[in-house]
Amino acid sequence: MADLHDEADVASAAIGAPDRPTARGRGSRPATAPDIPGESGPAPAPARKPPARKPAPRAAARKQQPPTAPEPSGATGSAPPPVARPAPERAPASAEPAAEAVAAPAPAGSPDPEHLARVRALLRAHPVADGYNTLAQVLVQTPWHDVELGESSLDTDIPRLRQGGVGAQFWSLVVAADCPDPVSATLERVDRLRTLVDACPEGLRLALAAGDLADARNHGRIASLFGPVAAHALGDSLGTVRAYHALGVRAVALTATASWTRAGLTRFGQEVVRELNRLGMLIDLSGAAPETVRQTLVAAKAPLVFTRSAARALTDHPLNVTDELLAGLPENGGVCLVSLAPAQVTRSGRAARVQDVADHVEHLRGVVGPEHIGLSGAYGLTAGAPRTIGLEDASCYPVLLAELVARGWEDTELAALTWGNLVRVIRDVDFAARATQPRRGPSTATIEDLDPR
Repeated sequence: MADLHDEADVASAAIGAPDRPTARGRGSRPATAPDIPGESGPAPAPARKPPARKPAPRAAARKQQPPTAPEPSGATGSAPPPVARPAPERAPASAEPAAEAVAAPAPAGSPDPEHLARVRALLRAHPVADGYNTLAQVLVQTPWHDVELGESSLDTDIPRLRQGGVGAQFWSLVVAADCPDPVSATLERVDRLRTLVDACPEGLRLALAAGDLADARNHGRIASLFGPVAAHALGDSLGTVRAYHALGVRAVALTATASWTRAGLTRFGQEVVRELNRLGMLIDLSGAAPETVRQTLVAAKAPLVFTRSAARALTDHPLNVTDELLAGLPENGGVCLVSLAPAQVTRSGRAARVQDVADHVEHLRGVVGPEHIGLSGAYGLTAGAPRTIGLEDASCYPVLLAELVARGWEDTELAALTWGNLVRVIRDVDFAARATQPRRGPSTATIEDLDPR
C-alpha cells in the first residue's frame, strides 16, 4: 500500500505543481525578474514572502510528516538536530512483494496451472462421458431443486457439469436390493429424469443412440442417457426390459440381486443377455457375481461395461473388479469405468485422494490397455456426503486429468479415457443391435419356462 500512496503522492504533486510557489532555500539569491520592454535598469527584487504563507508540499502532508522549516540551500554551519519523524512508509512496501512471493505458489497438492490449461483445452474437443450418477435418487427425495442454475445442496448441477467438462452422463436408476417394489421405484426415477431433461432444454438432451451423443455435444448440450437399471428391477420379465427401452433406458446392470444372476447366469439370465443385445442396451457388470461376469463375457455379442468399478487389486471393495476378471475385457471390446467414490479407491485406511484415483486408473490401464478404461464420477449425492479429496463435486474432473498429465499421459490417451472409449462401446452396441434385429425378434420366453423351480 505504501507504493500506492507514493504513486498517488507523485501524481498529486504533479497535478498541483502549477498552483504552488517554487520553494526557495534560505540564503539563496532571489530569482531575477524578466526584463519588461520599455523599462530600463534592473528590476527591483521582490519582497520575501512570509514563511507562514508558503504551503507544505502535498506529498509531505499525505505522509503526515510534521511541518518543518525549509532546509537551507548552500547554508554553512552545523546542521540542526534531526526532527523525530514516523518510520518511513516504504518499509512495509518492501515486505509486500516478499509476502506475495510466498503466497504465489499453489497449495500443496494443487494441480499445475499449465496442466489444467492443457486439460481444459482437451475437454473442449473430448468432454467426459461419465458412466454413473445417482442424481435421480436424490430428486425423488428432494421436494425442490434447481439443477439448471445451481443447487448448493447437491454435488451435481448443470453449471458444475459444464465446469467439469462433462459432455455425456449416464443417470443411474439402480434401486436398493431390499426395495419392496423395485419396478415402481425405478419408473419413478425415470419419470423424474425425463422431467429434468424436459425442464433444462438448454443444458440437457436425451440420448438414445450413439449419434445423439455427438449431436448433443455439437449443440452445447449434455447428452443424458438413462441407466443402468438393477437386475431385480426387471421383475423377471423380458417384457419389462422392452418397456424400459421404450422409455429411454439404455443400460441394465446384472447385479447379484436376482435369482438368475446370483451365482452365474441361469438359462433365463442368458436369454436376458441376448434380448439386451438385440435391443441395443448396454450390459453393466459392476456388482455382478464373478461367475456371472465370466459367463456374460462368453454369451454377449456386444461390448460390455463396468459402469462404476475400480481395481480390486488396490482396494478390496465389492464393486471393484479383479485383474483376472478384467483379462477378458479387451477381447470383448468393453470398457471399465473407474469409480471416483472414496470407499472404492481409498488405500491404507486413510482418506481417499485424487492421487489414489489416478493410481487405480493407471493400474487398470496396465491390465486392459488405454482403449478399455473410462471415468465414473459416482456423483449425484447430497452436500456433505463423503467424497474423494480433490474430487468433491462434478466440476472436479479436470483435477484428476491434470494429475494424469503430471504422470506423463498423452493427449490421445486422455481423449480415449474421457470420451472415446465409452462412446465407441455405445456405438458398437448400437451396431450389433441393428445387425441382430432383422434375424431375431423379441423374445417371448419367461422365467417359468427357462428356470423351472
